[in-house]
Amino acid sequence: MREDLFTFLVGGEAGHGVKKAGSVAAGIFARMGRGVFQMDDYQSLIRGGHNFSVVSTAAGEISSHYLKANLTVALDARSYQMHRKHLAEDGIVVFNADAVEGGEGVGLPMTAEARKFSHPELILGVGAVAVLACGLGWDKDKTGQFVGEAYPGGAESNIAYAGRIYELAESKLKGRFELTAGERRRPVLSGNQAIGLGALAAGLDAYFAYPMTPASPLLHFLAERAEEFGLAVMHPESEVAVANMAIGAAAAGARAMVGTSGGGLALMDEALSLAGMTETPLLCILGSRPGPATGVPTYTEQGDLKFALHKGHGEFPRIVAAPGSIGEAGRLAAELLDLVWRFQTPAIMITEKHLAESRMTVELDFKEAPWAEAVRPQEGEYRRYRDTEDGISPVLFPPSGQVIKWNSYEHDEQGITTEKAEIIARMHDKRFRKGESLVRQMKELRTVNVYGQSGPLIFTYGSSTMSVLEALRVLKTDARVVQPIYLEPLPVWDLEKYLGSAPIVVEQSRTGQFASLLREKLDMEPATVIRRYDGRPFEPDKLARKIEEVI
Repeated sequence: MREDLFTFLVGGEAGHGVKKAGSVAAGIFARMGRGVFQMDDYQSLIRGGHNFSVVSTAAGEISSHYLKANLTVALDARSYQMHRKHLAEDGIVVFNADAVEGGEGVGLPMTAEARKFSHPELILGVGAVAVLACGLGWDKDKTGQFVGEAYPGGAESNIAYAGRIYELAESKLKGRFELTAGERRRPVLSGNQAIGLGALAAGLDAYFAYPMTPASPLLHFLAERAEEFGLAVMHPESEVAVANMAIGAAAAGARAMVGTSGGGLALMDEALSLAGMTETPLLCILGSRPGPATGVPTYTEQGDLKFALHKGHGEFPRIVAAPGSIGEAGRLAAELLDLVWRFQTPAIMITEKHLAESRMTVELDFKEAPWAEAVRPQEGEYRRYRDTEDGISPVLFPPSGQVIKWNSYEHDEQGITTEKAEIIARMHDKRFRKGESLVRQMKELRTVNVYGQSGPLIFTYGSSTMSVLEALRVLKTDARVVQPIYLEPLPVWDLEKYLGSAPIVVEQSRTGQFASLLREKLDMEPATVIRRYDGRPFEPDKLARKIEEVI
């Protein structure tokens, strides 16, 4: 286990305010200038079941969560039974004595005290925050002031309840945990929030989505800020409507983005091909979760890689990319929105629940973010699908005073339907020249991240990158971690130096889809593929042991 690591875990039923308590705890550590990573585990239930939020923090960088907690607060019996075994060496569990009989640790009558206030089940999470503040050595007044800021709704009751729980815990917990301050204060953001900010920085005009975990929070985030940014946010009746409305908006000149999960993207299949044929700039955010079908909707997996790579019937150029961190998710969203408008083709950004919904301390700077712009029309007669040298056609939007035709049928340069063999072949070639132009542009971008300069070679992508980097901090060993950001087109020009290598591959799929992509595109045979596919993200300490076994 790495030094100066502290983990706080709070568990309870849906409706107990578990996630909020975790978010407030993350804010406490961020205020101290420490690195923070928060992971929420929850069932697809509005009430009941079992939820927990785990917040790990270190004085330096941290890129994943640890389940072995220094302080666990169990708000119900199920949480106590599940997490009392997940304690670090110096860890302690504080449990709700009204829900757990004869427990080991520190029992507090959290429900009995909560019943003195309205909505007692909703206030339990406030008690967990009070326990943490006490353990960190805060005094009662400071705790109350912070709780009032963090829980402004019903602040008086929240402060009073937090004060009472603090008093009950003080003799056994106060100052038990001494944490050093970090180097600088940074915001704590989720992947979805970073994506939303990045797209806004690049000029996003319209966002369309049908709620589907884990992309739903992106819809909520952008809807809350729609008025501030002049953004159109719509929740249509289905994913089919989402994609087609976004294509229509783009045809009218709006920078449009959609968000969904695997099941929703499946319904958008025909629309993605429509965007390929009409050469519509469309950015789609795919929040992956375990499948097939409904699968396990509130958990994480990387089983949609091949699905995204081959999305849409027929042949047309497309872009597929996956951020390896929450900070990169923001930068990449801006970059992809720019690319789809520059090259008039659809793109898919793959995230996973672990990246989309987890929160961590990040630094985002969008001063250099591109402003997505369409190519302006050439002089002379306007032809929507002009056959140009680079394959990129001019584009106009209404009102322009000219006929603008975006056609889903194969078409000529004017956009007029055709079935002539020579024109069909010519338009195919034109679209794929656009793909070749895209590759030339990508060679000017950062398409691969490489961490470390020596040691064993590890290939990974997406959210698994965060887990690998944290596992190496546990091992305290050097390694070269290679993370392709772009997966289609795969940047072979940046990966050729690794040809002939036999890397360790780390991914979250049963069949090793990322390893299969490396075999197909680079003729690279991994030494081993470390996989997890039970819906849970890699735990850094366990992943560290697996990597150590291989090297």
